[in-house]
Amino acid sequence: MKIRLETAYDYRIVEELTRDAFWDVYQPGCTEHLILRQLRKSLAFIKELSYVAVENQQIIGHIAYSRMKFEGSFSKEVLCFGPLSIHPDHQNKGIGTQLITYTLEKARELQYQAVLITGSPDYYYRFGFESASNYDVFLEGLSTEEDASFFMAKEIVPDYFSTHSGIYSFATEFSVSSE
Repeated sequence: MKIRLETAYDYRIVEELTRDAFWDVYQPGCTEHLILRQLRKSLAFIKELSYVAVENQQIIGHIAYSRMKFEGSFSKEVLCFGPLSIHPDHQNKGIGTQLITYTLEKARELQYQAVLITGSPDYYYRFGFESASNYDVFLEGLSTEEDASFFMAKEIVPDYFSTHSGIYSFATEFSVSSE
């Protein structure tokens, strides 16, 4: 398997892959492929961190990164990733792990400071993510008192959140209209 930067020629294939990966998983149908399409047109999207996994000249996985908003403005230092999409025929084979590990190192090389994500703590703790509330970092729209263990943080630069705690939000492109 090879990991390489996504190109514009990959967009349609990656959107189809993302749809296939998420179809009927969390809800009837899915919206992740639509989110990805919207993100690519956004200032939040970071094309230098949009990678595909290729095997036998077929794209079998993809990960996209975008900027988080800190107190209403896009952060130059804090990212999120997602969607992370692996073709159903290739899931549970370590491809997602390889994409995450590879791109976290690329984010470090590009001098990003931290990553925030939502997802399963049981899965993402192995990459060094922990509950964002441990850093006094919270997700907009949620009470700081409620359990939000699904909102996780990883500092690329140690102690980054000691001076950047507060309320973060995802780009508006993560919301898809039902129209």
